[in-house]
Amino acid sequence: MLKSPSPGTECEVGTVKLDIRKLKVLTAVVETYIETGEPVGSKTVAQKLDFQVSSATIRNDMAALFDMGLLEQPHTSAGRVPSHLGYRIYVDQLMHCQPLSEEEQREIDALFNVRDPDPDRLLEDAAEALADYTKCATVSTTITPRTVQVKRVEIVPAGARTVVVLVIATNGVIKNKVCRVDFGLTTEIVEFLNQFCNGRLVGKSVSDISQWYINSIAVTLGDYSTLFVPVLATVYELCREINEGQFYTSGSANLLGYKEFSDIARDLLLTMNNREQLLGVLASKSDAVFITIGKENPQSELADTSVVVTRYKIGEQNSGAIGVIGPVRMDYAKIIPHIEYFSQTLGKLLSETFEQE
Repeated sequence: MLKSPSPGTECEVGTVKLDIRKLKVLTAVVETYIETGEPVGSKTVAQKLDFQVSSATIRNDMAALFDMGLLEQPHTSAGRVPSHLGYRIYVDQLMHCQPLSEEEQREIDALFNVRDPDPDRLLEDAAEALADYTKCATVSTTITPRTVQVKRVEIVPAGARTVVVLVIATNGVIKNKVCRVDFGLTTEIVEFLNQFCNGRLVGKSVSDISQWYINSIAVTLGDYSTLFVPVLATVYELCREINEGQFYTSGSANLLGYKEFSDIARDLLLTMNNREQLLGVLASKSDAVFITIGKENPQSELADTSVVVTRYKIGEQNSGAIGVIGPVRMDYAKIIPHIEYFSQTLGKLLSETFEQE
């Protein structure tokens, strides 16, 4: 049974105030539609309320909510469904999120029951696990602050003309790549390259290490600049990757299971593979948790979806975001506490991992 809002609770839509009964009717319609995916009639609403009221009164209230743009009526049904504005009122003022039970927390903890996890792999696994858990599509990404600097560069010989270049950043991220050079490697040359790269790059923000900057320091090598360009180019690529952060998606196929996406499935799948578009959604607000509903989404391809995003911290910095993308009728009251705990656990584990490194 739905619980009554607190005495005196009202909600304004434009210049019109919604009384307690209408708020409860709206809540009943939203939560029933989330559960069933079918238009909701007055008899169903009456069964959800914790007080007696006639079906005629409920029909009048639903008609008033329809006139205010909070409910819509599909052409093929006498029932009503929530509008995007109706969902917004519900999420902001009517929804009650229940704290996770100890069992639910243990289930999420079990997803991260790994030893010495690789940070990149952990983010990818997190996106996949959350997609399986919510039956929606998910995005996980790291956000690299401008304060992140190069901590160390290591160039390690791996063959007669091959080196492994490692760049270690102050946020704990480590990137490496194999690089082939056009000269024979000696201990003296490797030592020189390490001293040169560390002398020019350590303490510099990874966001400031541009191709222009790499070219400018290469010039100082004089006649040797051409020889060492492959190594410096590799260092630049690794710094660029660190600055861009990690980005993973999972569960795109889950969206195909919702009937409301049958006509837009292709556009949705293309959007889920578009890094720039999804990063625009994740970066649209800086709140710890934010929800964009339907047409509020900046991307028109997501106009029939809702996106729930939470940010996580690595140490004291906001270092990443996790998003769940699903139907507008997703179960917000269930998903929000789950994604919050999920991101807190991920941030804690990544913080411990980077401290160990």
